[in-house]
Amino acid sequence: MHRLSRRSVSAILRTGGATTRTSAPPPLPVLHDSGEGSDSHHSEFARRLYSVLIPVKQNASDSAKHCNLRNSLLAFNRYESTAAATDSSYPPEEKFEYQAEVSRLMDLIVHSLYSNKEVFLRELISNASDALDKLRFLSVTEPALLKEAVDLDIRIQTDQDNGIITLTDTGIGMTREELVDCLGTIAQSGTAKFLKAVKESKESGADSNLIGQFGVGFYSAFLVSDKVVVSTKSPKSDKQYVWEGEANASSYTIREETDAEKLIPRGTRITLFLKRDDKGFAHPERVQNLVKNYSQFVSFPIYTWQEKGFTKEVEVDEDPAEGKKDEGNETKTEKKKKTKKVVEKYWEWELTNETQPIWLRNPKEVSTEEYNEFYKKTFNEYLDPLASSHFTTEGEVEFRSILFVPAMSPMGKEDIVNPKTKNIKLYVKRVFISDDFDGELFPRYLSFVKGVVDSNDLPLNVSREILQESRIVRIMRKRLVRKAFDMILGISLSENKDDYDKFWENFGKHLKLGCLEDHQNHKRIAPLLRFSSSQSEEELISLDEYIENMKPEQKDIYYIAADNVKSARNAPSLEKLLEKDFEVLFLIDPIDEVAIQNLKSYKEKNFVDISKEDLDLGDKDEEKEKEIKQEFGKTCDWIKKRLGDKVASVQISSRLSTSPCVLVSGKFGWSANMERLMKAQTMGDTSSLEFMRGRRVFEINPQHPIIKDLNDACSRSPDDPEAQRAIDLLYDTALISSGFTPENPADLGGKIYEMMGMALAGKWTAPEPTGQWATAPQPGVSGDQEAVEAEVVEPSEAGQK
Repeated sequence: MHRLSRRSVSAILRTGGATTRTSAPPPLPVLHDSGEGSDSHHSEFARRLYSVLIPVKQNASDSAKHCNLRNSLLAFNRYESTAAATDSSYPPEEKFEYQAEVSRLMDLIVHSLYSNKEVFLRELISNASDALDKLRFLSVTEPALLKEAVDLDIRIQTDQDNGIITLTDTGIGMTREELVDCLGTIAQSGTAKFLKAVKESKESGADSNLIGQFGVGFYSAFLVSDKVVVSTKSPKSDKQYVWEGEANASSYTIREETDAEKLIPRGTRITLFLKRDDKGFAHPERVQNLVKNYSQFVSFPIYTWQEKGFTKEVEVDEDPAEGKKDEGNETKTEKKKKTKKVVEKYWEWELTNETQPIWLRNPKEVSTEEYNEFYKKTFNEYLDPLASSHFTTEGEVEFRSILFVPAMSPMGKEDIVNPKTKNIKLYVKRVFISDDFDGELFPRYLSFVKGVVDSNDLPLNVSREILQESRIVRIMRKRLVRKAFDMILGISLSENKDDYDKFWENFGKHLKLGCLEDHQNHKRIAPLLRFSSSQSEEELISLDEYIENMKPEQKDIYYIAADNVKSARNAPSLEKLLEKDFEVLFLIDPIDEVAIQNLKSYKEKNFVDISKEDLDLGDKDEEKEKEIKQEFGKTCDWIKKRLGDKVASVQISSRLSTSPCVLVSGKFGWSANMERLMKAQTMGDTSSLEFMRGRRVFEINPQHPIIKDLNDACSRSPDDPEAQRAIDLLYDTALISSGFTPENPADLGGKIYEMMGMALAGKWTAPEPTGQWATAPQPGVSGDQEAVEAEVVEPSEAGQK
């Protein structure tokens, strides 16, 4: 059978079809140029359409329904084919001009709205899911919309050789008017109006749902496509329409579909003709990975066209030489046919989004093993999380979330300075949006928390800048942070203390960083902090435990910062507090001192650094202090005069018991530990260093013997050089014992050597000879000369003697 030309069809219509029987039905259109009958071709088309619309996996209970569906498809196709055959010509295309410059429009989409090309598939699947949702919603009141018994699903097929991707959904579809409204909105509004609307929405503080307002989600297809064809059929219309547009064209067209092979019962089919550089997106495996990454949790099934294979055995022809050998063999045995295994390939639809979102389930129905399995699979972890939190937030903003606390810090705790950890996956209506955030959902110090967040209120914004300015995101951030703290607090209060020890070892510095960056959550961070102390050097304690151990007369929380526990324990400033049995926190981590200074207080107890001036231990005796100041006042002035600008003042100390002196920092200056850390900074500012360390106070212990001797020297011989050198050595020694760095280590070493020489002079020297061996020195002859003369005595004379 041959295909009829348009001229032949027109001639038949003009002559009234005299060569055909009037009672016969109109001839069916020929689908292929072959010798088969039209019915067989039509049945073949119906079978192919049926195989596309019906999922591969079926059960026996649905067989009757599928048979009825197939019959209805056959009847439907015959009707459409008859209509197509009777038309005298194809319907004319309607041309629509773009009001905006296409080059500017596409430049806006590529460079401003989307930062990653692969999101085009996410947007198209989201639009298809919306169409299916709308159909399901409308079918409740209008059951006739589901008259075509087609399953609600999304199917994606690729042609890798030609670079074509076809996405088909069985949703609500569009009429001609809806097609113009939905796909022509951004073209009709123009670029100027588009930018104006975005600007107005930002100024008003409203959330910009650009996809729903301008159809930008569909136009993301032009990120990878030169040409896009949309064929859609609404159950409210008897006709199917085709929209065609090109990336660099100044217009698009809409026409009626008349090709019987391209008719669909209901829904929308989008065909993308990819650009030459983007044809890699047409690979079936890549499409499948994109669906799993972005649209894995879409509520409708998504099928992708995948290549499969199975192994089977086939017979192999025998080698003639081997056949002759077998004939010469006398043993008569039955010959076994030789076979080999081959892989036979075929194509079929494969369900890609099998995993159901666990966060949509009731938390009471989800076991701990399911949470752990989801955590490991989603974040590629091999250890179970320390804790998890599954919650739903309702009210002003509604969203569902599951948060996890990892058991180990990745990459050796380097992520404390990198907030872009990809630990939070944001979904909008179960569609993956992004995991690349810069502190929008969690602050930097909580970047170790992992989880998923799914919001129905959040718009599908197409840029991270819009996401940063969204009011909904700011509200979500507060609630997520609050839930994260509740989860960490639960670990600290659990019976298994090893869990929190493990958490603190990995993420303790993150919480200390929170003391610097998040003043609003100080009350939540402080109970989670852990430190060593003078009464608990090995086991870390909390601030609550410290307050429980405080003495009744103790008013403040005392601490000292050092580079290690040993240095902190042997610090001179600690002596009087240990005598009074006051517990002192040891801040040995570089960030500890800054964190405590930012907290300032906890439960109405102020933090006090015992290495700074004006330390009040609550045991002042004014009369006794007055007597000591009268006795040692001149000595303090004498020592200050000798030290000059090295110290701000010399005072009587109330914190020493065994050491003669100590050097403390000013009340508002850097401590010795902070000064050491600031010196170690690569980009440290020496000018600020001089300013902050300028005030140092030299405190003396009036009960120490060295200070008493200096007091006597001050009253009897204040200008004695030995006394002056003693003051210098005392100051340099106090620098080291208090944690400061000496300004001139070589000079200090010389002073120590001199003092050692004085102390050790003659201590181990041999005693002088006595008796007959002792010779008195002659007058006018030194001992050295006498020794020289003894060395030159002749051996013969020495022997006679």
